[in-house]
Amino acid sequence: MASTTTESSYRAKDIEVLEGLEAVRRRPSMYIGGTDARGLHHLIWEIVDNAVDEFLAGHNDRIVVTLHKDGCSVTVQDYGRGIPVDRHPKLKKSALEVILTTLHAGGKFSHKNYARSGGLHGVGSSVTNALSEEFVAVVHRDGYEWMQRYKRGRPTTPVKKVRPFRGHGTKIYFRPDPKIFRNIHFSSEVIRQHLEDISYIHGGLKIEFRDEHKGETHVFHHPEGIQAYLEKLIADDNRKPVHEPIFYAEKEEGTTLIQVALKWTEATDERVRSYVNGILTHAGGTHESGLRSGIAKAVRNYMDVHDIKPKGVTITNDDIREGVTAILSVFLADPMFQGQTKEKLNNPEISAQVESLVRSNLETWLNANPSVADAIIGRIILAARARLASREAVREVRRKSAGSRRSTLPGKLLDCGSRNPDESELFIVEGQSAGGSAGMGRDSRTQAVLPLKGKVLNTESLPTARVLTNQEINDLVETLGTGIGPDFDIRRLRYGRVILLMDADSDGYHISTLLLTFFFRHMTDLIRHRKLFIARPPLYRVKIGNESRYARDDAELEEILAELPANRKPEISRFKGRGEMTPAQLKETTLDPKNRTLLCVEIESQIEADRTFQQLLGKDASERYRVIMTEAGLADDLDV
Repeated sequence: MASTTTESSYRAKDIEVLEGLEAVRRRPSMYIGGTDARGLHHLIWEIVDNAVDEFLAGHNDRIVVTLHKDGCSVTVQDYGRGIPVDRHPKLKKSALEVILTTLHAGGKFSHKNYARSGGLHGVGSSVTNALSEEFVAVVHRDGYEWMQRYKRGRPTTPVKKVRPFRGHGTKIYFRPDPKIFRNIHFSSEVIRQHLEDISYIHGGLKIEFRDEHKGETHVFHHPEGIQAYLEKLIADDNRKPVHEPIFYAEKEEGTTLIQVALKWTEATDERVRSYVNGILTHAGGTHESGLRSGIAKAVRNYMDVHDIKPKGVTITNDDIREGVTAILSVFLADPMFQGQTKEKLNNPEISAQVESLVRSNLETWLNANPSVADAIIGRIILAARARLASREAVREVRRKSAGSRRSTLPGKLLDCGSRNPDESELFIVEGQSAGGSAGMGRDSRTQAVLPLKGKVLNTESLPTARVLTNQEINDLVETLGTGIGPDFDIRRLRYGRVILLMDADSDGYHISTLLLTFFFRHMTDLIRHRKLFIARPPLYRVKIGNESRYARDDAELEEILAELPANRKPEISRFKGRGEMTPAQLKETTLDPKNRTLLCVEIESQIEADRTFQQLLGKDASERYRVIMTEAGLADDLDV
């Protein structure tokens, strides 16, 4: 009977239709990836991308980006054709208003005006408008200056003809909406870095960054393009090149342009930074797959032709690409991105095109530069031998460890009854107190708990064999069952989810960072297979009479308190450590899959992740100091 009542009460009148840009304000993460600092800066990139599209179309050679003194508002100006302001024949209003207030409205769906562009969906500028407290569009075209003002995506003035004007272009001013973003302060360094990067990708485009907040001006102009960009990245990362010169290849066919620059270095990892129509693809895609395949095939062909067969070692594709630093830039008429934030390319045809370009040109280049080829092949063979030596060292440590103590699971592990990884999960907790609470609150059939003693070893830059001499890390490796480093095998993982459950204080954050470093450096596939998670237990308990509600942070606490009647006096408790929570509270808020929140750890950009761990946990203290000073403004978001 209850089901029938529910069904009969669900009628057409209950169907809500979101008009205009309301969908963006309701679900901003769908359009900008989130309302954190990254999503905030994405508002700038959407406007900048439109200005770059005018450069790609041959109508603009200069962009000026201004971060104003308040640090919260930005102006982006280009000198292109200017957004059309005449009346749209179908919608009967200015094209400027149509573009800035309507999703999927723009001039880039056909290739009449833009053969290649980054703004493909007719969404970007309207999304920035929707998520801005104030938005002003100024257009120079048709002999006049035109202007229209908006607030949260809605026009507050009509399109006005301001004055006669001889120039042309578009100027967009906006201030993000604090109702959407907790912190609307932009980072000067993030903006500067992004603008400098795209000035290399679009060789010939001049970008000026006026930082009124700091009183600085930066001008970026790099006609030499991605080759100069590669040299900069190698120098910035303190990588020692194995050879000179840079390998560079490009091919333009129809509306497709592919450019590749790469160099082998003495680093022990591979770094690829890829772009599509000037947009950084953090998560890679089919173009990166083609690059990696092309490098491996070119080197293998060269070794086969010259009968290079090193004794006692088998060369893998990872050995070939170890130390490679590369920049890949492709321009396509119809790129298929994964999502509006354009972080991954899905075009299947580009993989073969990139592979063909790299394979043929790199093999020819190696044959034409035998001394360079010798240096590269020698580097590859050393990588293969180092891989084998590391594997043997790990096996030796494990053999000695097994001989000195029992090879069973660690005694402090509270294991679960299930042996089915599809339903079991491991909570890694900080200290015996939290371990006790988690142990009593868990579902013993499917949930295991491993308490760690104090802060684990900083594994940044440490070889695998050295890492395994640490007792806490060794216990963790044995608990997971996968092996480590070159011996890692995801098929042997004993738990379907590995969950970090740390205290909400500076020590807890530090331990989480140390563990993330370990997993990133020595068990990367655990992250790539989406097996690693971070639990989000509440920081506050709000008791109103006999009812208890929980808040994960200050923002949620404020929301709960705002909902209470004025005459209700809540009792607020703050959980600094997991051990302060009763087993029942921990179960209700953090362990029970029905109520908890887990964050899946993902690698959006291998390059950026690698650089971040180096800066935060590497040996160079000056790098840590620079990051801390640059990001100090974000400290208000942390509860330490």
